[in-house]
Amino acid sequence: MISTDLALLLRASGLRWDPASGDSFVVLVDGLDEEVFTISEMTIEAHRYDTGTVLGFNGTTEWALDSVAQDDALWLPREDQLRAKLGRTFRSLARSTDGSYQVLVEVAGRPEQVFTADTAEDAYARALLSLVTAAVDRVV
Repeated sequence: MISTDLALLLRASGLRWDPASGDSFVVLVDGLDEEVFTISEMTIEAHRYDTGTVLGFNGTTEWALDSVAQDDALWLPREDQLRAKLGRTFRSLARSTDGSYQVLVEVAGRPEQVFTADTAEDAYARALLSLVTAAVDRVV
């Protein structure tokens, strides 16, 4: 699972989340920030309103949670979601001899870039963070 630190950096870089079944997240409140939740129509459902999306906790009385605003939740994208966000820039994922993972991306007009991390998810996240940050820098 992607690290919370990288998830925070991705969110700060402008990566947006449209909550869907199977997505994991943490609630950015002391005492809950270490607990990973997963959206499921049976227990946690995304309710969309004009004022924003609210994650409703259905039948979770043990947590004493009713709902939490999406802004208070931090998305922890899965490996497949990160790879999908890389889109056509993604070239490969490889495991090095030291056990780390390397993601290779290529953006038109630039040399290939390699991003390394202890987990595949974090390597994908580092690559995506670089691409999103570069895109924001080009716009600004």
